[in-house]
Amino acid sequence: MKLWSKENTDTSQLVEKFTVGKDKEFDLLLAPFDVQGSIAHAHMLASVGLLTKEEATTIIVELKKIYQQIHHSQFTIADGIEDVHSQVELLLTQQLGDTGKKIHSARSRNDQVLVDVKLFLRSEIEALVKEVQPFFQLLQAQSEKYKNHLFPGYTHLQLAMPSSFGLWFGAYAESLVDDLITLQSAYQVVNKNPLGSAAGYGSSFPINRTLTTELLGFADLNYNVVYAQMGRGKAERITAMALANLADTLSRLSMDACLYLNQNFDFISFPASLTTGSSIMPHKKNPDVFELVRSYCNRLKALPNEILLMTSNLPSGYHRDLQLLKEHLFPAFQTLKDCLTMVSLMLGNISIKENILADDKYKYVFSVEEVNKRVLQGVPFRDAYKEIGMAIEEGRFTYTTQVNHVHEGSIGNLCTEQVNVMMQQTLSQFGFEKVHTAIEKLVG
Repeated sequence: MKLWSKENTDTSQLVEKFTVGKDKEFDLLLAPFDVQGSIAHAHMLASVGLLTKEEATTIIVELKKIYQQIHHSQFTIADGIEDVHSQVELLLTQQLGDTGKKIHSARSRNDQVLVDVKLFLRSEIEALVKEVQPFFQLLQAQSEKYKNHLFPGYTHLQLAMPSSFGLWFGAYAESLVDDLITLQSAYQVVNKNPLGSAAGYGSSFPINRTLTTELLGFADLNYNVVYAQMGRGKAERITAMALANLADTLSRLSMDACLYLNQNFDFISFPASLTTGSSIMPHKKNPDVFELVRSYCNRLKALPNEILLMTSNLPSGYHRDLQLLKEHLFPAFQTLKDCLTMVSLMLGNISIKENILADDKYKYVFSVEEVNKRVLQGVPFRDAYKEIGMAIEEGRFTYTTQVNHVHEGSIGNLCTEQVNVMMQQTLSQFGFEKVHTAIEKLVG
């Protein structure tokens, strides 16, 4: 069954196999959202007289049964059925006959796909945000726990100035705040209703798009029907960019961890059960988890460019190119969630070496501290800089390992609570509860 087929139309099996591709596999992920959209659409059709109240009630009852099948993993797309939209309509028609066929009035498969994808992305962004929250809390807890554990900071991978594990953990916690701001922006883009744009040019039926917007818990409409279709690809690209930002945070953290575990750094360690060994070198403790996270996340950072190139040079209107976006974007959410889980496992079991900066090889990390001490005594900065520089060159540099950094965000003033407030403010702007209330009312 194909929603576009006519009785006298037969498509080459080779063409059908190529054009369907992996679409049915990813359509199963869209199944609950397709039913949500269809329930809202049925309510709307009844409100404008395109379905009787009795017909709408009958259709909605059957759609809710299908929704339960999906919820209990009992829903499949049968052989010979092109996609999830066709499967849902087939089930309705099998149960209700001609009444079931009326569900497609005033919509196209194009806007069905659009609304399904937006509902899916909305749900997946929420699930990802919920995975980020405990990771953020872990980073903040570790930041406070290890705030007095100093280690060298680097620029150009050369010794620079004193840092601390409080700063290191806290830096990645605050990075997550900005990552969620970009996710929240993506959420705003996907949380707009395209349903009713039909094939991209609207409908001659007197449909009520505001009603379906409210029923599905969308924050607003994609008003212009041409732009609603043009938004496909754009919404995916913006979402992919937000995912890439989060992936970049995890990738950089993983690179740090690989360096710090290295014997030449020797700043951190992990239980043997969380590292791997070598087949010939018995001393090895390899950071395979962080290496794989780094690679997975670097691949995710390519995703926005993949989507950008796949949608390049497309004129307005629908094109089959857009079908392939699902194969690239949909799995990215699970990949990121898996990476968050594994990095959380590792950092929750990390051991930090104490007194790292007591080693004489790190003495020049304190050169700026010594310059600043002289400045505080009234020596002009440039003169103090030259004095310490000459002492280093002549081998008479002396120092202490005490640091006294008190400004906001420094070693002695991490501002953990202020960063937490920023995170909570960002989380509050998503408005997940409004969506939950609408969907529970719709399918309950």
